[in-house]
Amino acid sequence: MVAAARKYGKVVQVGTQRKSTPHLIDAKKKVVDAGLLGKVSHVDMCCYFHMRANGNPAVEPVPDFLDYEMWTGPAPMRPYDGLPHIRWWRTFMEYGNGIMGDMCVHMLDTVRWMLDLGWPSRITSTGGIYVQKEGKSNIADTQSAVFEYDGLNAVWQHRSWGTPADPEYPWSFKLYGEKGTLAGSTMQADFYPQGDGEPMHFDVLYEKEKFPEDVTEERIELNAAPATRLHMLDFLAAIKNNSRPVADIEEGHISTASCIMANLSMQSGGRPLVYDSQLRKFVNDPEADKLLQRTYRGPWEHPHPNKV
Repeated sequence: MVAAARKYGKVVQVGTQRKSTPHLIDAKKKVVDAGLLGKVSHVDMCCYFHMRANGNPAVEPVPDFLDYEMWTGPAPMRPYDGLPHIRWWRTFMEYGNGIMGDMCVHMLDTVRWMLDLGWPSRITSTGGIYVQKEGKSNIADTQSAVFEYDGLNAVWQHRSWGTPADPEYPWSFKLYGEKGTLAGSTMQADFYPQGDGEPMHFDVLYEKEKFPEDVTEERIELNAAPATRLHMLDFLAAIKNNSRPVADIEEGHISTASCIMANLSMQSGGRPLVYDSQLRKFVNDPEADKLLQRTYRGPWEHPHPNKV
């Protein structure tokens, strides 16, 4: 996707909208860019939402209106046990990347944007299904990952059970600098200075008065609506100016691939993985290389024999 975007000179944006979240943009400018954190040498990221669908619905006939073969595509064919949408599909590794690929990608992408980070030098992850073993779900209910950078570790933790480590920041990032700490989420941000200095609070922006349709939009996240609008405007501006959007496809690729590689590390028993982004393979790890591409379910083929 990155190569295609560059080859054809197209603007391609990824939906990592924290980069367009007003209070996080403000916090980046007034805290990170202003140097109030000093040298940042540790980052914590987390998600403690109880978001892992884990039921035991009975297998049933596929409804006439659904082409389940086409819906499944090259993924493994699961027995049909109800409509996969809205959330059911996310609980299976056949279709997604678990909470790591669902929630960590947004916080890792935000941290990379805040601190101007590229590819991690090494990724290590462990976890599994430790608590919620009663249902069909096969995604990890508990997972930790370390994304290593020069002089900085960005550490992720999720649990879909229990209580959050910080109830004010259940899905969030925290940047630890020598001069202070910045905590951020979709709802707020807080700067805590080390020693002298004034704390700063950044509150979520709502635009219900300006855009009353927000209130009646089905299944909307009111706190995310301003970020969605800014993201759209950034995309349109990039097209107009032939520039790269704040969530350019390459940035989305780095964040997404890093989370997928964390899953591969967990799948490999917690083995540290070092990725060569130029060769698109792991360094001295042919076993891990085999995990970079899944086997397609026939008759699907990759690459397609008639590929242009």
